[in-house]
Amino acid sequence: MLVPVDLPEPRAGDGEVVIRAAAIDTIYVETQIRGGWGERFGVSPPYVPGGAAAGTVVAVGPGVSASWVGRRVVAGAGTRGSYAEFVRTGVERVVPVPDGLGLREAAALAHDGVTAMGILDGVGLGPGDRVLILGAAGGMGTLLVQLARRHQAHVTGAARGVDKLALVRRLGADAVVDYSVEGWTGAFEGWSVDVLLDGVGGTLGAEAFELVVDGGRVSAHGAASGEFAPVQAERGIRLRGIADVQFSAAEMVRLTARALGEAAEGRISPVIGREYPLSAAAEAHRAIEARSIAGKALLIP
Repeated sequence: MLVPVDLPEPRAGDGEVVIRAAAIDTIYVETQIRGGWGERFGVSPPYVPGGAAAGTVVAVGPGVSASWVGRRVVAGAGTRGSYAEFVRTGVERVVPVPDGLGLREAAALAHDGVTAMGILDGVGLGPGDRVLILGAAGGMGTLLVQLARRHQAHVTGAARGVDKLALVRRLGADAVVDYSVEGWTGAFEGWSVDVLLDGVGGTLGAEAFELVVDGGRVSAHGAASGEFAPVQAERGIRLRGIADVQFSAAEMVRLTARALGEAAEGRISPVIGREYPLSAAAEAHRAIEARSIAGKALLIP
């Protein structure tokens, strides 16, 4: 059902810009929207998927300074229909890409960099905190590992399979655990975690929740398993959910600029696991659903 089509090249309206996309971000929730979650996001078929891209501004609409033309930017913060060669969005949603940072890397940060920054701000991660990251080899998980290490936390990364665990180790995790192995939480026998960052949900998220110390902090923001973890705040645990990472457009722009700046300075590095031609978006979705990609999958027009 996900097929390439030809549409008229978009024209910038009032307060808008048109961007020639160089790299397009993909996230797991886009496969879920296509699979039936559209009503949750105000989407009904037929539609053009995608919510972020990086590229060069090629046109501006009335009310937008011509100085934007030719600038390298990320289109995020509510942009829709980014699985395209040309992407139209409001200028207030556009973030300049710093010198020294590639457009592919910028696209890879467009969603996950924003959410990762917001999650860590929300849980208040600090030096010495014992943090468990579920989905540590995914696009956002790889960023959370790096950011948690920068906060001087003790990081355990949970992922599936030898190759993904090796990647998480290379990114700086102090320990790794394979949650595809039955009884995986037994690796934590005798100790608990202060912070759980759950990008997976479902049964795995519920099992990990039991490892959190009384009074700990949990971000249950992911549903890659097909559902969010069925957990409730208890034992003095401070629980944050998906609603806590639904930022305003202005906040998303601020967090995007921050993530791009961190990457430009070499403090974080997005992991781009695979690139696909835009025309092969369906293939990219199949790989995402099969969990066969470590890090990000990008579409390249």
